[in-house]
Amino acid sequence: MSFERVRDIQSREDLADFVREFREGLLLNPDDWENPDLERFLAAMEAWIRSMDMYAKNSGDSDITTPSWSTFAKILCASKVYE
Repeated sequence: MSFERVRDIQSREDLADFVREFREGLLLNPDDWENPDLERFLAAMEAWIRSMDMYAKNSGDSDITTPSWSTFAKILCASKVYE
C-alpha cells in the first residue's frame, strides 16, 4: 500500500476499500509496519498530524491542508465503539 493509492480515493466507498486494504496489509505483512500496534500507531498519527504543515511545504501537497478534520475525528470515535 502506498501514498499513490490515496490519490484514487474519491468516495466513501473508496475510503472504506482503502481501510480494508490497509488492515489486510497489516495482517499479511506486520513487519512492514513501523507501528503495528494501536498505541504506537496512534502516537505516530498524532505526531504526523502535528507536522503536516512541514509535509505540505516539503512535498507540495497543498490538498493536505484542507481536509475535513471533523469527519476524520468522527470516524476515529466511531471506530472506538463500533462492532
